[in-house]
Amino acid sequence: MKQNTSFSTYAIIGTMLFGMFFGAGNLIFPIQMGQLAGTNFWPALIGFLITAIGLPFLGILAFGLSASSGLRHLASRVHPVFGVAFSIALYLTIGPFFAIPRTATVPFVVGFEPYIHSAHGSLYLGIFSLLFFAIVYYFSLNPAKIIDYIGKYLTPAFLLFLFLLIVIAIVNPMGPFDKPTGDYSSLAFMTGFKEGYNTMDALASLAFGIVVIQAIKGKGITNTKEIAKVTWKSGIFAMVLMMLIYGLITYMGASSVSAIGSYDNGGLIFAAVAQHYFGSFGNILLAIIIVLACLKTSIGLITACGEFFNKLFPRISYKWFVLLLCLLSFCIANFGLTNIIQFAVPVLMLLYPLAIVLILLSLCSPIFAHKQSVYATAIFFTFCVSFFDGYSSLVASLPGASLSLFESIKLFYQHYLPLYVIGLGWMIPALVGALIGFFWPTRAAKTIQ
Repeated sequence: MKQNTSFSTYAIIGTMLFGMFFGAGNLIFPIQMGQLAGTNFWPALIGFLITAIGLPFLGILAFGLSASSGLRHLASRVHPVFGVAFSIALYLTIGPFFAIPRTATVPFVVGFEPYIHSAHGSLYLGIFSLLFFAIVYYFSLNPAKIIDYIGKYLTPAFLLFLFLLIVIAIVNPMGPFDKPTGDYSSLAFMTGFKEGYNTMDALASLAFGIVVIQAIKGKGITNTKEIAKVTWKSGIFAMVLMMLIYGLITYMGASSVSAIGSYDNGGLIFAAVAQHYFGSFGNILLAIIIVLACLKTSIGLITACGEFFNKLFPRISYKWFVLLLCLLSFCIANFGLTNIIQFAVPVLMLLYPLAIVLILLSLCSPIFAHKQSVYATAIFFTFCVSFFDGYSSLVASLPGASLSLFESIKLFYQHYLPLYVIGLGWMIPALVGALIGFFWPTRAAKTIQ
């Protein structure tokens, strides 16, 4: 029997998707990009939208079309061992090691730290993060109501405060666009493209995919084709909303330089813009925006991570995993935002290309008849490059981690591998690997349905 899905269902699930994706990082990166890109606003924004919106949408779509039961199942198309290892690495990265602690430290640093004496910063960060994760723990205990919590309440409240600031910035613009600076002067599109990586949303899409599928099934939709249909329609709803907000925030940043000057990070830019329009009330408004943005993202991440580890280790209940994840995130959050970002970048540089290639292979899987050899060789060739991307980022932060052998390989890549110097050196090896896997002898190849 054919199921008819109402527009309200698409809207609610799409709003939930938006709410889980759109956190503090999605606010601070585009506004800073706007300041740096200036008159090169459009090429930078287009590049940013491809990686910050296009890739996450493809990740959600990969789940809806592949009927995968989770990231482990999807990644096992490469190999069962890879499926477990990659899933654990990704969930820990976007979970308690980096992304979830950042959801507590960003609102504290942007909205509260400027008004606290530096000598008491650690104490107040501890108090704030404890209260923050207590709220996250409470709302994450019942994942069946994730749509109500995020889609119906938190996201609309967040959008209300955010649009209040954006509308005023558009009606009463701060000034003209300034000249582009740095790489945005000559490579605006590619720089914006790489800037979209910082949102981490392509990685998050692989974690949130199963949450979305469960939310759809919770609406009584069980037909596989209908699930796929609801997934992509809800995804389009969420991505259009994100595209609109990204564009407006980038515009706000591009028009702000003459009024507030330049700042080192997007959080400070947002604070200065809020101060410019609303005075001291602007700081309160900004704090509300940031807290709501991070709260809903943290709930989504805790829910996704808890579900994953509960399935991987079923003897431990989901509620215990939620508690453990909140406690671990609380502890790491108190190392501070700077340390979290510093150690996250190398891991992201390693995992991000693998995630992108896995998403694209999943979507194209019917073309090569689901041959496992295509997955295996493409991922292997990608890893051979992304590993050294991660290594380079690590050495940049910790010079003592440098190894002569790795430096020689990195130098070889820099001289002979196209696109490596701009961080996209994995693209051609991934394509070559997929072609090798495609022409691999049929008897030696396996297929994954």
